[in-house]
Amino acid sequence: MKNQFQTFFDRVSSALGIKNLSELAALLQVNRSSITQARKNNSVPANWLLTLFREHGLNPDWLEGGDGPERVRPINSEDDAFFAVPKVQARLCAGAGSFEVGNRVEDHFSFKTAWLQNKGAKDRMVLMDVFGNSMAPEIKDGDTVLIDQSQTDIIAGTVYAVGVEDTIMIKRIEKHPRKLVLLSDNKEYTPIYLSDEEMDRVRIIGKVLLICRELR
Repeated sequence: MKNQFQTFFDRVSSALGIKNLSELAALLQVNRSSITQARKNNSVPANWLLTLFREHGLNPDWLEGGDGPERVRPINSEDDAFFAVPKVQARLCAGAGSFEVGNRVEDHFSFKTAWLQNKGAKDRMVLMDVFGNSMAPEIKDGDTVLIDQSQTDIIAGTVYAVGVEDTIMIKRIEKHPRKLVLLSDNKEYTPIYLSDEEMDRVRIIGKVLLICRELR
């Protein structure tokens, strides 16, 4: 099996001169435990690729698959009127859960910089497609949503992208005594209850800020 994490680490090392995993953690501004977990899972989170692109100009396609040049010209500057938000390959399931968690950046879509900054941390925003109808009629199959990965504090009734083990989904979240509840807008779907003992399986990916929909 291809060692995705080691290949990623070797490329970052050659480009930026880091020598160990502790230096990688410092470069990405994450805990060493996050590095250890990614190495164990043989995976590279999408936000790491975005950080290295935005902060150091490293090409996400090169980091992930060796495609294209090592470095590319950053798309944005602080003075730009528009900011390009990446759209990633992963899809959020409005249903039981999605295993489609690829972190490759498929495209970029421009938003007004001032608008994004008013909504949250523009450098931590990402676009993801939705499939399934558990969040209908508010969020429909085929919609694209804008997610701010910096907003992970739970506000009751708010819609979040959430990961449970290896699945990712889009749900309203509520905190109940000693449990977390993932709710669907479509009442045909029953709530998902997660106890305190199961909380280590859960990660809040970010708050959903905007729904983008093509007429069809």
